[in-house]
Amino acid sequence: MIDPPAALIYTMVLVSAADTAMSNAELQIIGDIVNHLPVFKNYDKTKRLTQDLRDCATLFAKEEGLEQTLHAIKAALPPKLRETAYALACDVAAADGETSQEELRLLELLRHRLGIDRLTAAAIERGARARFTRV
Repeated sequence: MIDPPAALIYTMVLVSAADTAMSNAELQIIGDIVNHLPVFKNYDKTKRLTQDLRDCATLFAKEEGLEQTLHAIKAALPPKLRETAYALACDVAAADGETSQEELRLLELLRHRLGIDRLTAAAIERGARARFTRV
């Protein structure tokens, strides 16, 4: 069983790894999110981040790893943090300026698994697109 901050980390890692290439921009945004968002205020990143990243990779690599990881994320997140998880996933997907088909499919899986309705998801996705638009 993981706790809510680890579930948010797992969510971001899943999206970043969806296309098998974790870009520098995606890794940078994960670090920025962990360093700056209030949801991670009490998260000891110096002691936990590397371990949570490893634990996520280990779980994801198992047979049925995607399903197990999605289950662990949902089980760890209280309903009030499910939209947050989806928003963080969208930010990671948008961070490198391109969203692959694999990332889009994973976002769809997350949306369904976390119970995010279509209208809310569209608003979150549009916000991510706006934040990461380049000139």
